[in-house]
Amino acid sequence: MKEEKGLDIKIKRIPDSDASGDLDPRVKELLIQQQQNKPPIDIDISQLPIETIRSFMGFENVDVTVEEIETTYKTIEGRNGKIPVRIYSQLKGQQMPAIVFFHGGAFFGGSLKAVENFCKCLAEKAEAVVVSVDYRLAPENKFPKGFHDCYDSVKWVHEHANEFNIHPDQIAVSGDSAGGNLSAACALMDRDLGTNMIKLQALIYPTVILSREINEYFTWDLHEYNIQNNHKLIESTITGLLELPDVSKIYSEQEEDLLNPYVSPLLANDLSNLPETVIITAEYDYLRLEGEAYAQRLSQAGVKVKTIRYNGIDHAFIDKIGIFPQAEDCAEEIASSIKQLFKNN
Repeated sequence: MKEEKGLDIKIKRIPDSDASGDLDPRVKELLIQQQQNKPPIDIDISQLPIETIRSFMGFENVDVTVEEIETTYKTIEGRNGKIPVRIYSQLKGQQMPAIVFFHGGAFFGGSLKAVENFCKCLAEKAEAVVVSVDYRLAPENKFPKGFHDCYDSVKWVHEHANEFNIHPDQIAVSGDSAGGNLSAACALMDRDLGTNMIKLQALIYPTVILSREINEYFTWDLHEYNIQNNHKLIESTITGLLELPDVSKIYSEQEEDLLNPYVSPLLANDLSNLPETVIITAEYDYLRLEGEAYAQRLSQAGVKVKTIRYNGIDHAFIDKIGIFPQAEDCAEEIASSIKQLFKNN
């Protein structure tokens, strides 16, 4: 445990190592491979067609489950039309918690396939039903359509709980990166509307602010990162997300949307009365500082928050489940919080 800026953070060290200020050897090896495989001519990724950038997203990963996980493909109805979902569940008779999961991908990419093995792992470890949501992507569907798909999916799970052996009062939301943003936004809307469906939010290296305006809660600074070795490689890894197109312009139609708490949860005036929260960050991730700033604000608002930081690792590590041990451990941490919350219910 480490205290930073009034926030208690559970630090996960690099497995089998006491190294500090350096990359996990697995991460370093993969990053070097990726750099070697780059074309000899520099390409400005931000200028490529969206479809081309989408094709680069995700990573081949591994199913680490040991028990049978049933997968159900279903299409549900939302306010903007049909929403495909995949439902992962162990074959058990008793009512189980549900985790509604939103994949990452900068709001314009990502897929259910990329997070399938992570969701299956989560279903096994949490002994829960995981509903992975194929929400509408920008720029074809700008805010709030994708967000509404996510909230409508939570509502559908709550209303159809009995059909899938789900306990209607044991629903959590989770997601990585942009999916973490959508999870946080759903929790805010659930509170604002008084629907009280969401009992836990597990935000995995979330983006929680899209506005570029100066704010009182968060300032990005490379000097906040502990880098003692492999400086150039780590710095390029941290700032790699900046090579993507401007997400704020892709996701939102109006510039004022970026100040909307459902787009930038960190800017919400009031963060009280939100559900119990788990925030997971990666040490060498551009989004780490804003995720931990959100954890700090939630804690100050009286929300029960568990903050976990994985050292030596970078963004999107759950895509490497079965390759990076941190991904499976991340599922274990979320599962532990869910079991602890619901054990007496």
